Amino acid sequence: MRARSPGVPPHAIALRTRLLIAMLGPLLGVAIVVGLVGATLIADVVRRANDRVLGGALGAIAETVQVERGEVTLDLPPAAFGMLENSERDNVYYRIAVGGELLTGYADLPAPDPATLPIDVPRFRFATYRDQRIRIGEVRRALPAVRSPVVVQVAETLDNRRALTRQLLVALLVGELALVGIAVLLLRPALGWSLRPLARLRGAVEARDGRALPDLSPLDTGPLPLELRPLAGAFDRLLAQLDTATAATRRFTADASHQMRTPLSVLKLQVALARRGSHGALDEIGDAVTRLERLLTQLLSLARAEEAGASAALEQVDLREVAAAVISRRIAQAIEGGVELQLDAVADRRFAVAGHRTLIFEILSNLIDNGIRYNACGGTVTVALARTPDAVLLIVRDDGPGIAEHDRTRVFDRFVRLGPADGPDGSGLGLAVVRSAAQRMGATVDLRDAQPGLAVTLRFPAAA
Repeated sequence: MRARSPGVPPHAIALRTRLLIAMLGPLLGVAIVVGLVGATLIADVVRRANDRVLGGALGAIAETVQVERGEVTLDLPPAAFGMLENSERDNVYYRIAVGGELLTGYADLPAPDPATLPIDVPRFRFATYRDQRIRIGEVRRALPAVRSPVVVQVAETLDNRRALTRQLLVALLVGELALVGIAVLLLRPALGWSLRPLARLRGAVEARDGRALPDLSPLDTGPLPLELRPLAGAFDRLLAQLDTATAATRRFTADASHQMRTPLSVLKLQVALARRGSHGALDEIGDAVTRLERLLTQLLSLARAEEAGASAALEQVDLREVAAAVISRRIAQAIEGGVELQLDAVADRRFAVAGHRTLIFEILSNLIDNGIRYNACGGTVTVALARTPDAVLLIVRDDGPGIAEHDRTRVFDRFVRLGPADGPDGSGLGLAVVRSAAQRMGATVDLRDAQPGLAVTLRFPAAA
C-alpha cells in the first residue's frame, strides 16, 4: 500500500457530495420509519377488512340457528359461504355446537370456552388447524328454551390476507423508492443552486489571480447568504491586515529611499573630494555615516513599532530598569553636548507596566536624544517616574525651546522638523516612533510646556 507523502492532505469529499449524503441520510431514515408504520397500518387494515367479511358470514349463519319444537335447527345459507370466496381459494371451515354437542360442521375445529364468549358479540382469533394458520370468527347465542349455550364458528385460511398484505407492501415500497429517487434527482440541481453563492465567492477570489499588483480591497461578491457572510467578512479582514502590512512595507521603503538620498549624495561627494586629497572630506564622511546610521535605526524602529498583528503578548516591564539602561547608553552624548541627565523616581516604589521592553527602550532613547540635541549647553534632561491610581507615568523634561501649542499635533507626523534650518541635524522621525510604539502598547502621549522646555508624558495603564 502506497504511503501518503508528507504535507499532502487526504482526499476530501466534495461539498456537494457531503450535502447530498447529509440530506439523503435523514430522508432514508424517514422512509424506513414511514415503511414500518405503513406496514403496521396495512396489516391492521387487511385484518379489519377481512374480519368484517368473516363477521358478515358468521352473522348470516348465526341468524339461521332457531329452536323448533324444543330442538335447535339451522339452515346454512350458500350466500354466507359465498362471501368468503376469493381468488386465493382459501379453505373455509365452520362448526355449530350446542353445549359440548356438535350440531354440524368440523368437529375438530378448535372450540372456545363458552363461558368466555359474550352473547351475540362476535369475537375473532388466530389458531392453527390442520397445519395451517386460520382466522376464526365465533359468537355465542342464547336461544329460548335451550339452556346450553349455542356456539357458532366460521374460519378461513390466511392466503388471501397474505396476498393482499404483500401487494400493499410492494406498492408502499415502490412508492417510497420512487419518492427517494425523485428527491435525489431534484436535490442535485437544488444543491447547485444553493452552492451558487459559494461559487461566486470563489470566483471573486480567483479573479484576482494573475494581476501585476495585488488587489487587497474587500471582495465584491454581491449579496451572500447568512452562512457565507462570516467567511467573506473574515477574508476581507485578512485582506485588510495584509494591506496594512504591505502598506507599512511600502511606506518604509519610500521613507528609506527618500531620506537616504541626501546622506548618500553627501557621501558620494565627500568620497570624490577625498580622492582629490581634501583633508576635511574624511570628517564629513564620518558625519554622513553617523547620520545615515541614525536614520536607518529610526526607520527600523518606526517599522517595528508600526508592525501590525505580529507582536508578542505584552510582558511586565520595569520602567526604572529601562530608564537606567537608556541613560547609560546616552550619557556620552549628554557629556558631549554639555547636558546633564537625571532620573527622578522614588527608590522603593515599583514602576511595572504591561508592554514591550524593546519599544519602551526606543521611546526613551528617542525622547532623551531629542532632549539632548535641542537643549542648551548646561541644560538638564530629566526622566521622571510617577504613579496614579490607574496609571504609571513616564515623563521626559528638557530645558530646550519647547514646541508651540499649534505645532504639537503635527510634530508626530513623519519627517516634520521644526525650528531654523541651521538647527540640530535630525530626520523628523523621533516623535513618530514614540507615538507609534506607545499606541502599540495602549499608552498615550501628551506634550506640554515645562517652562522652560518641553515635557513629554507617557501614560501606561497600571499593571495588574
